[in-house]
Amino acid sequence: MQELTHYINGAHVKGTSGRFADVYNPATGEVQAKVPLASVSEMDQAVAAASAAQPAWAAVNPQRRARVMMKFVDLLNRDMDKLAEALSREHGKTLPDAKGDVIRGLEVVEYCIGAPQMLKGDFTDSAGPGIDMYSMRQALGVTAGITPFNFPAMIPMWMFAPAIVCGNAFILKPSERDPSVPLMLAELMEEAGAPKGILQVVNGDKEAVDAIIENEVIQSIGFVGSTPIAAYIYAEGCKHGKRVQCFGGAKNHMIIMPDADMNQAADALVGAGYGAAGERCMAISVAVAVGDDTADRLLEKLVPKVESLKVGPYTAGDDVDYGPVVTAAAKANIERLVQTGIDQGATLAVDGRDFSLQGYEDGFFVGAHLFDNVTPDMDIYKHEIFGPVLSTVRVPTYEDGLKLAMDHEYGNGTAIFTRDGDTARDFANRVNVGMVGVNVPIPVPLAYHTFGGWKKSVFGDLNQHGPDAFKFYTRTKTVTSRWPSGLKEGGEFSIPVME
Repeated sequence: MQELTHYINGAHVKGTSGRFADVYNPATGEVQAKVPLASVSEMDQAVAAASAAQPAWAAVNPQRRARVMMKFVDLLNRDMDKLAEALSREHGKTLPDAKGDVIRGLEVVEYCIGAPQMLKGDFTDSAGPGIDMYSMRQALGVTAGITPFNFPAMIPMWMFAPAIVCGNAFILKPSERDPSVPLMLAELMEEAGAPKGILQVVNGDKEAVDAIIENEVIQSIGFVGSTPIAAYIYAEGCKHGKRVQCFGGAKNHMIIMPDADMNQAADALVGAGYGAAGERCMAISVAVAVGDDTADRLLEKLVPKVESLKVGPYTAGDDVDYGPVVTAAAKANIERLVQTGIDQGATLAVDGRDFSLQGYEDGFFVGAHLFDNVTPDMDIYKHEIFGPVLSTVRVPTYEDGLKLAMDHEYGNGTAIFTRDGDTARDFANRVNVGMVGVNVPIPVPLAYHTFGGWKKSVFGDLNQHGPDAFKFYTRTKTVTSRWPSGLKEGGEFSIPVME
């Protein structure tokens, strides 16, 4: 039984709280490690080390900080296979999907190499008689992130890479379900040249989260997870005077118009709905078919594709379509929601309830499910299932489909499949969802744009990565400077104004 550690001030540190959480191999259901759950004093120890290291790091010029990110990219590529294997072992993702997890984080690190440009301030010469005015972006100090199990490499890098390149220190509280990759990333950051104490990993549960919220030294918190916890962290973090951005749940609709390429739409739905066992906040979980004929043609293409999905452990090879879900509790919740769909009258077009994998009967595998005739009052429509379950809703018109996406409480991502440019443009302009795909099923923006939803999918006013990250992890300071050209006499007792 492996005992994992925290990573504090450049060293692996054993937990001292006496509390641990089990880390499973989702494919076998076996406990493969235990991870320490930090106490408040352990979190305070990490924050003190970060606070001591941060001023000197902030004083390093942005170009040299960017060079650390360049080296970090090289190390991520060097250790790609090792990182992916560790990620798959604890999360259950296939190896290609695990590598994708790392790469999408790496792309944000690449964007952060442009920090010298992003951190430039503004300058106004001769704003008044002998007066110059300029602004500068300065680091916040000690920052923190609380990240989810479903992207244990990507989302931590989305947070700590821009935070660190801006001159901050960063405390990472990763998911206790798959903590090994975050620990490996901290080691690589120091190998790349980040000083000890600048990136630290403190494992934990709610006690560690509350310690982050209540610690007066920590200036900002980033969070990705469920909406109830996002709302809690946002409210409590703001109450404690911190800058906070929290990203919550999702229920992503894909509108399929009658003129769509049904083969393309079906392939897109299979990948977006069942990839990573549906454990993505950008997964398409609702297919909205406009017209019964469209729905019939879509299901004709979709059913055999879903039935032929290959489910298995990451060790079975790269042709596995998806692996297990992360825990037995997650599996049980998915199965419960599937049963509510049946009980509430939806048609189960593909039934994965009896799925079993020989030799892996104790693993957390869930068969692929496809529902038809789902209505908005059903639990499988209202709730984020976070599993390999796709619901098909039939609507008579485009306006009805648009209304479904707009009326749902979540507004993370959405997509439309159509050959008609007018319809696509209207949809993109009107839908009240933060990320929109046109014939693209998972519209995750590239690193140099920003990622973020609307409505109950987000709490805060700045998105992740892209230009918003540099705004979130810095404060703007404006300096008004006057250097008189000659000796001045007398005082001024009123605010100077422009003449």
